[in-house]
Amino acid sequence: MKPLDLTGAVVIVTGAARGIGQATAAAFTTAGATVHPADLDPTPSAAPTAPNPTSTAQARSNTHQPPAHPSLNTHPTPSNSGDGNATTAEAHAGQQQTRPTPAVRQLDVTSRDSFKQFVDDVLDQHGRIDVLVNNAGVMPLGSFLDEDDAISRATLDVNVWGLIHGMRLVLPGMLANRHGHIVNIASMAGKIPFPGMAVYNASKYAAVGLTAAVRRELHGTGVTASAVLPSAVRTSLSSGVRLGGILPTVDPEDVAAAVLRTCRTRQPELAVPRWLGGWKLLDGLVPSTVMAHARRLAGDDRGLYADPAARASYTERVSTFSTSRH
Repeated sequence: MKPLDLTGAVVIVTGAARGIGQATAAAFTTAGATVHPADLDPTPSAAPTAPNPTSTAQARSNTHQPPAHPSLNTHPTPSNSGDGNATTAEAHAGQQQTRPTPAVRQLDVTSRDSFKQFVDDVLDQHGRIDVLVNNAGVMPLGSFLDEDDAISRATLDVNVWGLIHGMRLVLPGMLANRHGHIVNIASMAGKIPFPGMAVYNASKYAAVGLTAAVRRELHGTGVTASAVLPSAVRTSLSSGVRLGGILPTVDPEDVAAAVLRTCRTRQPELAVPRWLGGWKLLDGLVPSTVMAHARRLAGDDRGLYADPAARASYTERVSTFSTSRH
């Protein structure tokens, strides 16, 4: 499949006010795309700027932080220095020039009407959408039995229905043009079960399966779909969770680099870091007792033991969002 030319490409990024979404919007801006960033809470975490594509390489700092309303920006993603260098802006030398990333507009991905209005506005301006990055997401942690039903529903609505709404709204135009690419920010939690995030796991398994199935349906149309699967990401989403050790931890810019890489390669899935993609294969080949020991060494149950005080602010935002919808 021919790589996408991002110069002048019309790109929508959800969950773009901070963290992975903000880094991704900046990376596309650097590449010369026309970016339309969106978030439930459109106030950015800091004034975002993007290096001029003729001058500097994208810095790799990745913090996937949740929005003040947590529905638009929350996917832990690990990344790899190799991925970061592969797809962001290219020169390390040269004068640093900055360009502002376009202002973030409000969008509730759980509302089809809200998403449709946003897509229609972009189509009215440009007549097409070349790339959709479904990045919005939430990640509650804790025991499965202790998680409130409203929070579980909100997790599935944001992490699954947000993708479905976006894809169904942009695909008709892409198919008519026989051109386009969709990137769904999933997670390695869409391949590997983690105690303490059962419903989040379910939503990310759904994201991976949805992307793969739709990709098959799109075969031969000129339109593609990819899933990006990060490990833990340094953002407020992972606040209160012990990071490091065997479990790889990445920055938002690493995930953004992987997103742009899929625009070039059109590959079905890309783990961040890339070597982590082999874990699932290993899981099927190695005896279960050995893998269970490896999981314990990696601390795969960290979600059960996150510091409640450190996560209090994020947990409150998720709770407020979930209860406000019913």
